[in-house]
Amino acid sequence: MSHKKLKVGVAGLGFIGPAHIEGIRRIGDEVVGVVGITQDEARKRADELFIEKAYASYDEMIADPDIDVVHICSPNYLHYSQAVQAIKAGKHVVCEKPLTVTAEQSAELVELAKASKLACAVNYNLRYYPVNHEARAIARSGELGKIHAIHGAYLQDWLLYPTDWNWRLLTKEGGVLCAVADIGSHWMDMVMFITGLKITEVMADLGTSIPVRKRPLGEVQTFVGKLGSNEPAYEEVPVTGDDYAHLLFHFENGAKGSLVVSQVAAGRKNTLRYEVDGSQSSVAWNSERPDELWRGYRDRYNAVLTKDPSLMQPDARAVASYPGGHTEGFPDTFKQLARKVHEYIRAGDFSAEADFPTFEDGHRALVVEEAILASAKNRQWVSVSL
Repeated sequence: MSHKKLKVGVAGLGFIGPAHIEGIRRIGDEVVGVVGITQDEARKRADELFIEKAYASYDEMIADPDIDVVHICSPNYLHYSQAVQAIKAGKHVVCEKPLTVTAEQSAELVELAKASKLACAVNYNLRYYPVNHEARAIARSGELGKIHAIHGAYLQDWLLYPTDWNWRLLTKEGGVLCAVADIGSHWMDMVMFITGLKITEVMADLGTSIPVRKRPLGEVQTFVGKLGSNEPAYEEVPVTGDDYAHLLFHFENGAKGSLVVSQVAAGRKNTLRYEVDGSQSSVAWNSERPDELWRGYRDRYNAVLTKDPSLMQPDARAVASYPGGHTEGFPDTFKQLARKVHEYIRAGDFSAEADFPTFEDGHRALVVEEAILASAKNRQWVSVSL
């Protein structure tokens, strides 16, 4: 394996871009430059983050021969074109989810990635809490028995008020789905990753609790609006995207599933929780207690595993950097995903199976999301065609 330091360009400097930058730096690779909405914004953020280059455009960043890897953290509608451009320029790609805004686009990216001999990843970073890899090892070992039910929720409150605003609410920037694409996609990816079971059918009921929102006449970053705004001027904007949803699933082994998604759940800051119930035992996790994995039994005491690499399966140990009693949280997941992708790049064997979420995972999510849209529209079960 090469020990070359990889050089990275990051597109997008809102909430998530700096999280990528921090993770990249923590694994020892270098963020060479960034691009934002304007060059002035890029220069300001580059100076704040001690980054050398602030590109005038995405084209300029892609043309830079110093860049090995591009991390795409821009609004959803830009993902497809930026990923295509990066791949055609021979750059490895880590793209935020959703991979694109349509399954047709994501299918094209899968084929482009296959032909490229490049690493092409989607940032389903929440897999990389260490205990989720432990849950996967438990489920894949057969210890749960036959899985018959998978259920949970992903709840936030940052869109609770009519004055809460974010670009994801706009169909032209975020896509038709809002909360389901933003956070529900993480839950669906998580349970498929843990169980190895694919979603085959969906039934969806989507809701928009605030059909008209007050958009500040100025830019608002994700979550920042919760601090309140000094901006006195607003414009009223109709929104059609879901801010909550109730979803039912069928999985390929016959298991049934259910998920509640909401970004208008007062008091819930960032709560992803799942439970996988099998014929022998159960496993459950709550992201607001990230180091704890619950185990449920019928014939003996229930148990809670607290993250401790020395007591965990090898795959889980591999994504834990600190000993037991030392919490690993949200920023660590970006580091661990970036490390997996960048190690794969350094290994240089792009025919090898990737141990990170790929463009195929991103495409599968889009196919499921389009089935969810069709289900909500037609008020019936819809098969997932993949």
